Amino acid sequence: MDQANIKIEHILEKGSGRINEDRLVMGKNLFGVFDGATSLDGACFGDGCTGGGIAADTARQVFSRNHYPLNFLGRSANAAILAKMKNHKVRLNRPENRWSTSAAVVRISDNCLEWLQTGDAFVILIHKDNSHRVLVDQEDHDFETLCLLKKEQNKTLSNPVLKTQVKKIRSNMNKTYGVLNGDPEAEKFMHTGFAGLDRVQTILLFTDGLAVPSETPEKKKKFTPLVDLFQRKGLKGLHQHIRQQEKQDPNLNRFPRFKCHDDIAAIAIHLSPSSDTSTVVRDR
Repeated sequence: MDQANIKIEHILEKGSGRINEDRLVMGKNLFGVFDGATSLDGACFGDGCTGGGIAADTARQVFSRNHYPLNFLGRSANAAILAKMKNHKVRLNRPENRWSTSAAVVRISDNCLEWLQTGDAFVILIHKDNSHRVLVDQEDHDFETLCLLKKEQNKTLSNPVLKTQVKKIRSNMNKTYGVLNGDPEAEKFMHTGFAGLDRVQTILLFTDGLAVPSETPEKKKKFTPLVDLFQRKGLKGLHQHIRQQEKQDPNLNRFPRFKCHDDIAAIAIHLSPSSDTSTVVRDR
């Protein structure tokens, strides 16, 4: 595949939180997005970095080396996160203390795609006939929590019901769902594979901040609305649509979610560009 014909759009934008815990990597033929999650104690380090930010940045740095198969780089990133937590004296015996990151990474070689996914970062292949394929079909580990958020008046962790629920979900990391958090069990939840690119028009990678707001939590996310909006509006238009929907629901009453605006990292890799695809939204 002629790399010169590939066109890239990307977004890296802070949400409602104090800092952006999402990261992305864009190399010659390797692309990835990472969604960091901080320990529940909210500890900060050094210049105000959070554990989630450090975990996502550590994974980004490891994958940026682009020198081994993605499953090897995934294991290396997981080990590097463990080393960082030990250096910062994180109490690893309690899962809620661990830093973690989701990841979706692809490498393009000739006419083949190598990919890795874990957690709630996603890879979607959009075909030339406008159909699409989500590379990993999985349940949303936050489904129960979002159902509670829909019912509860107090939608913050000062609500003991929600705090207990979030702690329960965190305790299931690499037991019922996967993330890179230094646990050797993370390897069992790293989905990897290869896909041919003959029929593929666009490869879309994104963290869950790019999810289209939904009034009803879903056990399995439905991505058809997101793909339809992307095909009609492009990455920039999809991003604007999501932010506008969220802005109209600042108190989280209509669309259950953890904060008004989540961080976003997203990359659209156009293999058969048919229009201007120069969109770049940088962190702000």
